[in-house]
Amino acid sequence: MAAPLTLLLIVAVTIRAALFRSTLAHWIAERVEVASPLTAWKRVVEGLALLDLGVSPYEGDVFHETPLIIYFFHFLVDYAEVTFILADIIVAVSLYHAVKDYNKQVFRKQKFALQAERYPADCHELVRSPKEMHYIPLKVAMFYLLNPLSILSCVAKSTCGLNNAVMSLFILATVKGNTLLSAVFLALATYQSFYPLTLCTAALLYLMQHQFIPVNACRLSFWWFVAQYAFMYLGSLLVTVGLSFFLLGSWDFVPSVYGFILTVPDLTPNIGLFWYFFAEMFEHFRLFFLCVFQINVFIYTAPLAIKLKEHPVFLIFMQLAIISIFKSYPTVGDVALYMAFLPIWSHLARFLHNVSLVSCVLLTCSALFPVLWHLWIYTGSANANFYFSTMLVFNVAQMLLVSDYFYAFLRREHHLVHGLYPKKQDGSEAVLVLK
Repeated sequence: MAAPLTLLLIVAVTIRAALFRSTLAHWIAERVEVASPLTAWKRVVEGLALLDLGVSPYEGDVFHETPLIIYFFHFLVDYAEVTFILADIIVAVSLYHAVKDYNKQVFRKQKFALQAERYPADCHELVRSPKEMHYIPLKVAMFYLLNPLSILSCVAKSTCGLNNAVMSLFILATVKGNTLLSAVFLALATYQSFYPLTLCTAALLYLMQHQFIPVNACRLSFWWFVAQYAFMYLGSLLVTVGLSFFLLGSWDFVPSVYGFILTVPDLTPNIGLFWYFFAEMFEHFRLFFLCVFQINVFIYTAPLAIKLKEHPVFLIFMQLAIISIFKSYPTVGDVALYMAFLPIWSHLARFLHNVSLVSCVLLTCSALFPVLWHLWIYTGSANANFYFSTMLVFNVAQMLLVSDYFYAFLRREHHLVHGLYPKKQDGSEAVLVLK
């Protein structure tokens, strides 16, 4: 498998390097779907210019990235293109190895269930074969590296690529069962954007399964492990924030980064749900709807964790998708990260209903974004409603995609317990109805 992965990496690097040298690079970097006010490379460059002049980069309303990012590029600004290509390679390789380990664990659990005869006789066609699972890690890497969304994000030098690299390292550390590295990388991801905090529950569930700790609030071992993970996570987060203060010499970055994410003062159009609503919002309603919009990322964590407590990797996929849809400044790079997980759930294809429709809608909206932007901004023959309606359809399609996979996953689990062709008491075939 090393040779196909190496070939894939060479092809991906070649595509990105060619686009960096093309005339399209500047146009891509200016696209609002690819770079947000939080992740745009031109804002990083302006922040670096202010830092070189001895001025805090957080003076004014230009730079909103974290201090570690700007000091990181203070030394690597001349190698920015290489850095972003390496970030994509880190994502692909990390996900490749994480999925490889996850598939081994799935196969072991499945083999044990078959030996114990836990599956009904008519469900054997739902069992995943080693041959089917063999190429899934490579497909995951391919889905990320050759996804036009991740390619555009890399060529635009959006710092979303660095966030994805940290997230993928967190996923790898969690799947490997390394509690310390999982907590450290989750802290770094939260430091970049506090939305990854919702992944803490999924990480705890997976690590407790890995260490055979029962998920039981009445057990002391459960709370002891939660306390250990919380200590490592919060300690890493405090060290990171403290290092930022040490480098910058002030707390100016807190309102400029986290306040900016929370209060959404910049209403530059993007693929998120915030900008249009708050551009049209009466000021005295703003705080209420701001809380309503922001809570969407967090409110689904508890019910999903309860429903998927035995399947934390699928919970991670769901949480990544929810973050991508409901965060205040999303970009296509966020969408590319959770879509890389889709090959893992290829065995759910028979239970999916809307994939073809949703795929067509997502492709159509992606093509319409630059067209309607041009009609709105440059020719004046359209307005914000045209662009927003396309963005709204794009997000609705993402919601349909995620909910379809969620339904398919739950249905397969139901059949593995109750049989693929359940019978009524009179012997006739029952019909499964989703309520």
